[in-house]
Amino acid sequence: MSVNKPKVAFVCVHNSCRSQIAEALGKHFAGDVFESFSAGTETKPQINQDAVRLMKEIYGIDMEKTQYSKLLTDIPEVDVVVKMGCNVVCPYLPAKLQEDWGLDDPTGKGDEEFRTVIKTIEANVIDLRERLRS
Repeated sequence: MSVNKPKVAFVCVHNSCRSQIAEALGKHFAGDVFESFSAGTETKPQINQDAVRLMKEIYGIDMEKTQYSKLLTDIPEVDVVVKMGCNVVCPYLPAKLQEDWGLDDPTGKGDEEFRTVIKTIEANVIDLRERLRS
């Protein structure tokens, strides 16, 4: 008997950088435990190109092949909402579990800032996987 995996939404305002990284790493590291989605209250025409480049470099993941900028209304109902750290009013989605990872947006900053955020998201995704597994 197959059990439906919980659905996790990674949300921020523009759905172009941190939430996209989290969706990709969620699929990469926790696809066996939960389904990953990302969304925002606004969209951008493309995913942040520094994030795309570094995710390819570090993990071999091409986010532009598998993901695009989505609105909250474009994703299914979810069980867990993870806010990336909005600095303004975070988008609201109803869910059983909500948490805020409080990450600074690395957009416009150097690769080291991006790498720090990516590694923090990786650690948080792995932690979430372990918590949802139990």
